[in-house]
Amino acid sequence: MPDQSDLPLIYEKDPANKRCVITFNRPERMNSMSQELLRLLRDATEDFNNDPDIWVAILTGAGERAFCAGADLGSTIPAKSAGARDNPLRVQETRSLHHVFKPVISAVNGYCIAGGLEYMLGTDIRVAAEHAEFGLQEVRWGIVPDAGAHIRLPRQIPWAWAMELILTGRRISAQEALHCGLINRVVPLEDLMPTAHGIADLICANGPLAVRTAKEIAVRGAMGMSWEQAWSMESLLGARAFGSEDAIEGPRAFMEKRTPQFKGR
Repeated sequence: MPDQSDLPLIYEKDPANKRCVITFNRPERMNSMSQELLRLLRDATEDFNNDPDIWVAILTGAGERAFCAGADLGSTIPAKSAGARDNPLRVQETRSLHHVFKPVISAVNGYCIAGGLEYMLGTDIRVAAEHAEFGLQEVRWGIVPDAGAHIRLPRQIPWAWAMELILTGRRISAQEALHCGLINRVVPLEDLMPTAHGIADLICANGPLAVRTAKEIAVRGAMGMSWEQAWSMESLLGARAFGSEDAIEGPRAFMEKRTPQFKGR
């Protein structure tokens, strides 16, 4: 694999272990999102989503200070502000990872602020180092989160916690984030990536088609469907898993007291 150390985003694939690691790589700028980083992130996400040999992604940041401190206030935000003035009716109907039904794990190694937190909200399982902090500080600078936080956050944690983060702009500790359900667990920094890989190991031991189907049902069902619509969608997507070769292999392996050999089809 070519050297990526000078790029603002590092995308490392490990087909032998069925996973990839995506690393925000601007530690000197708190891993803030430049236009180039965002472009590379879109490319990496698409490659991960379309590679049948990669079942899980781990998202993290370079260094020990920051996971991602959001959009670069010196370049990305001014460009966005100019675009909003020139075309105030332009809308974007998708958000980060919204179309990705493979599991994504966040390994939060420090500040997870603004757009960094918004990107984390598109992930499924979140592990944080003890010194990590979380916040949506946009209102402090006269702007608002625009990468999904207004919609995702109140659906993922209690309303009062979500609104405190959105309206005050204050940062919360890793323990507070754990308490309100924003993250799954808090570990020492040296245990962060091993813990994330351990979770990936558990996921990769399962049927990949079943895992992706389960996530898709959960994501689509959380979009405000009626119960009847959600049940119908679950039945239709569930049939995809039950009709697969993996659905034959899993029960057979159980009966034969062996580890299943899933093929993702």
